[in-house]
Amino acid sequence: MKKNRCILLIVILSTLLSACSLKQDVEKLYKEEAPLQAEIIIPNTFSANEQETIKAILTQNGKRVEDADFVHFEIWKQDGSIKYSMEEANELGNGIYSISKDFDHDGLYFVKVHAGHNGSIILPKKQFVVGELSESELDSLQKGTQSENEVQEHHH
Repeated sequence: MKKNRCILLIVILSTLLSACSLKQDVEKLYKEEAPLQAEIIIPNTFSANEQETIKAILTQNGKRVEDADFVHFEIWKQDGSIKYSMEEANELGNGIYSISKDFDHDGLYFVKVHAGHNGSIILPKKQFVVGELSESELDSLQKGTQSENEVQEHHH
């Protein structure tokens, strides 16, 4: 009798343990991430007091994103003295989004693109120079620019 119970217990435990085994191709049950990507295109030179256009090309899964959920540009001067309000981008078609700005002062600037599509949100940032740099801006570039958190307040 004890032998039968022992065999029965082994069979039950084996059945339970086999139910815990991994299913093959389980990775296909999970959503595969396709991150949004942006290439920020800045003119080769900027001149103070001239209208300049900054563009972002959005791609996802190797294809241009023409129907992004949102695309905004944020621009500020490195020393924090100038900060343009965040603006919605103009959609030019074929996954290209742009903003045009007049830059009144020379210096080191940053542009950040806030973009989202199909649940993927990105915030790429790029620096650029308008006109001539001051001594402190040159020093900053040589030492490595300050992090965004040191220059600008966090908001959202």
